[in-house]
Amino acid sequence: MSEATRERAALWTAVLRRRLSALLSALRLHKRRRHQEALVRPRSAWDKPARAFLVMFLAVDALGTLLLMTPAASTGGKGLTFVEAFFTATTSLAVCGLSVISIGGDLTTFGHIVVMALIQVGGLGIMTLASLLGVAVVQRFSLRMTLNVQAENRALAVGDVGGIVTRVVKVSLVLEALVFLIITPRMWLGHDMTLGEAAYSGLFHSVSAFNNAGLSLYDDSMMRFSGDVVILFTVALAVMLGGIGFPVLIEMRHHWRLPGQWSLHTKLTLITSGLLFAVSAVLITLMEWNNPDTLGGLHWWARITDGIFHGVMPRSGGFNATDTGEMNDSTLLLTIMMMFVGNGSAGTAGGIKVATLAVLFLVVWSEVRAHARVHVFSRRLAPDVIRQSLSLTFLSMTVVAVTTVFFLQATPFGFMETLFEVVSAVGVVGLSTGITPELAPWAQSLLAVLMMAGRMGPITFVTALAFRERKRRYDFAEARPMIG
Repeated sequence: MSEATRERAALWTAVLRRRLSALLSALRLHKRRRHQEALVRPRSAWDKPARAFLVMFLAVDALGTLLLMTPAASTGGKGLTFVEAFFTATTSLAVCGLSVISIGGDLTTFGHIVVMALIQVGGLGIMTLASLLGVAVVQRFSLRMTLNVQAENRALAVGDVGGIVTRVVKVSLVLEALVFLIITPRMWLGHDMTLGEAAYSGLFHSVSAFNNAGLSLYDDSMMRFSGDVVILFTVALAVMLGGIGFPVLIEMRHHWRLPGQWSLHTKLTLITSGLLFAVSAVLITLMEWNNPDTLGGLHWWARITDGIFHGVMPRSGGFNATDTGEMNDSTLLLTIMMMFVGNGSAGTAGGIKVATLAVLFLVVWSEVRAHARVHVFSRRLAPDVIRQSLSLTFLSMTVVAVTTVFFLQATPFGFMETLFEVVSAVGVVGLSTGITPELAPWAQSLLAVLMMAGRMGPITFVTALAFRERKRRYDFAEARPMIG
C-alpha cells in the first residue's frame, strides 16, 4: 500500500471517528433532554389517572346497567329495559338525579341497593379523582412553584395520594351518617313512618343528598316534606357540603379558627357560593311567593322554608319540595343559570364551578377598572387560569346551545323546558320540569351521554389544558381586532 493510500485511509478513519463520536454525543444529549422533559412534564404518567377513571366509570356504568336489567332489580319481575337501566345507572353514577322510572315504585330493595352503591361510588370517585388530579397539576410545575402552590392550598399535600383517598372516604361517611341520624327520627316521629321505613328512607336520602345525586324514593321527591325545617334544611346543608368541594372542607376543618389564612381557592369558593345561595333563595322565594301552584298556597313559614330549599337545589342538589314544572318562566331561567354554574371544584357538584365564575367576574372587573392584571386578596391570577376558565365556559355554553337546538328540532317540547332539561343534564343537577320520562329512548340515551360528559368533562378538560401548556419559541406581531 502506498504512502498516499495510507494517509487517505487514516484521514477517512479520523473523519468517521469524529462523526461517530458526534452522533453518539447527539444521542446522549437527546436522551438527557427526554429525561429532563419527563421529569418536568411526565405527560404519559399524568394522562393515565383521568383515562383510567373514565374506563372505570364506563365499566361500573355497564355493570350497574346489567344489574338493573335483572329481574331481581324491578318490582315487575322482568327487569328494566336497556334504556331504562342505562339511564338509571348513569344518572346514579354521575350523581345527576334525572330519572325515567319511579325509583321507589319500579325498583326492589336490591335495585335500591344498586342505585345507592352507584351513587356512593360516583360521589367518592369524583371527589377522589378531582383531588388527585389537583395534586397532579401541582406536581407538574417546578419545585419552587410546587412549594408555593402547596403553601397556598393547604388542603392537598403533594404526594399524599393515600391520605387524600382516606380523607375523602372518612369525610363522606361521617357527614352521611350525621344526615342519617338527623332526618331518620324526624321521618319516624313526624311523618307517620315506622322506624324501619324511616331508617331505610333516611339512609337512601342521606347518601343521595351528600353526593348531590337528587334521586329520591318518592315520585314527588321532597314535596311530602314541604315546610319541614328539620328535613329540608338538613338535606340542603348536606347538598352544600357535598358540593362545595373536598379541598375546601378539609381546609375549613383544619383552619376554621383562621379564615384569614384560607387559600385563595377556598375564599373564592365560599364567598361566591354564599352570594349565589343567598341571591337564589331570596329571588326564588319572591318570584314564587304568590304562585298558587308552587309556594302561593302554603303558610308563610312553609313558603320561606321551601324557597330557601329551592335556592340551594339548583347548585346540583336535584331535589324539589314544590312542583318545578309549575314555576314561572323567570324562576326557571334563574334556576337554569344556577344549574349552569354548579358549586365547588373537587366536589360532587357539576357545572362550570363557582371558582370559574369568580375568575370570570374578576377578569371583567379588572378590565372595567383598566387594570392590566387581575388581583384579588393580595394575589395575582395566573394567565393560564383565566384562559382555562374562558375555554371551559365557552365549551360548556356551546354544548348546551347545540344540544338544545337539536332537541327543539327533534322533540315536541318548548324552549324553556327543553333548555331546562339539557342544562340539568350537563350540569348533573337532576331538577326536571317533568319531560324526561316522556322523551323518546334515543333522546333519553343522549341525555345520559350528556350526564357523563357533564360529570367527567370539566375535570379532564381543565387537567388536559394544564398539562398541554407549552411555551412558544417565537411570536408574531401584535394585532388588535375591533371589539364591541
